[in-house]
Amino acid sequence: QVQLVESGGGLVQPGGSLRLSCAASGSIFVANIMAWYRQAPGKQRELVASIRDGGFTVYADSVRGQFTISRGNAKNTVFLQMNSLKPEDTAVYYCYASINLLNYWGKGTLVTVSS
Repeated sequence: QVQLVESGGGLVQPGGSLRLSCAASGSIFVANIMAWYRQAPGKQRELVASIRDGGFTVYADSVRGQFTISRGNAKNTVFLQMNSLKPEDTAVYYCYASINLLNYWGKGTLVTVSS
């Protein structure tokens, strides 16, 4: 059973930084794609950033240049470095992995940007 566990969320002041981590366990396969999505209150879940096993990255226009996605040395780990955070970045952030053509989601970690 594949499980994704996120960590690193919390409360941060505007302009601050946070680093989210996600580890997928339970699979012998390397994830083809790992990504971060977010869902703000009253809004649909949206893609924040994704990274393929070859390193190709995609970013939402709203976070390009502000957030950086990377994969860890350990298999099926992914990070999201978030800088210059704004109140509009407040959301539950979900980790996603595509492993062997199946889709997996974490339970989410809350990021609150507020003074």
